[in-house]
Amino acid sequence: MTTRRDRLREATVREISETARRILVEQGPEAVTLRAIAREMGMTAPALYRYYDSHSELLRHVVGDIYTELTAELQAAIARVPHDDMSGKFMSVARQFRRWSLGHPREYALLFGAPIRGLDPDEQTDFAEECARQFGWTFMALFLELWQKKPFPVPADDEIDPVLLPQLRRYREERLGVALPLGVLQRFLQCWVRLQGSVSLEAFGHLGFALEDAAPMFELMLQEIAPPLGLTYTPPKE
Repeated sequence: MTTRRDRLREATVREISETARRILVEQGPEAVTLRAIAREMGMTAPALYRYYDSHSELLRHVVGDIYTELTAELQAAIARVPHDDMSGKFMSVARQFRRWSLGHPREYALLFGAPIRGLDPDEQTDFAEECARQFGWTFMALFLELWQKKPFPVPADDEIDPVLLPQLRRYREERLGVALPLGVLQRFLQCWVRLQGSVSLEAFGHLGFALEDAAPMFELMLQEIAPPLGLTYTPPKE
């Protein structure tokens, strides 16, 4: 049973995280300092150390919370599609990923942009890393489901570039722990590079030199990656 003190602590931790995110969205990642958060909350910066051991730990919790929110939205998009409609699931989750990213450009930059100063990549209290894995597994689980239900053509090991081969093997053994043909992982990464690359170019404003509305270009990308996976492309509903 949680005590009143525990509930107050949880509420304060939640407020700190929400304040940090608000500063991030309004002013950018460099503005997310302990002093700025404390000022917004009417606290002193040293008082925040009762809740987080470091500025890095606080940032990692903000990152983890954002990953969790994004993952929930992607899973909700998948759940809205009939269970046996694999093509619909892929289209839905890809479009929701783009929609969320364009609607949350500061948060997207925090998750997928350049490393942020003050965010220690070696910190072992890896809340952010665990949340990131849950996000990534959303796409991998969908890929696994498709492969199990309707395997698609993939290259044999001896057809994979010899530079890629050991990297794919290491990825499978050290990161996934799932017995999959290396050709499946290559296909997964090919699709992910195209999906996230397309979203990143748009989210970071790098398509503005040519396109005012990049949605049709995103749909062309979906049309191209669907057939190799045995999926059927369907245009988005208006």
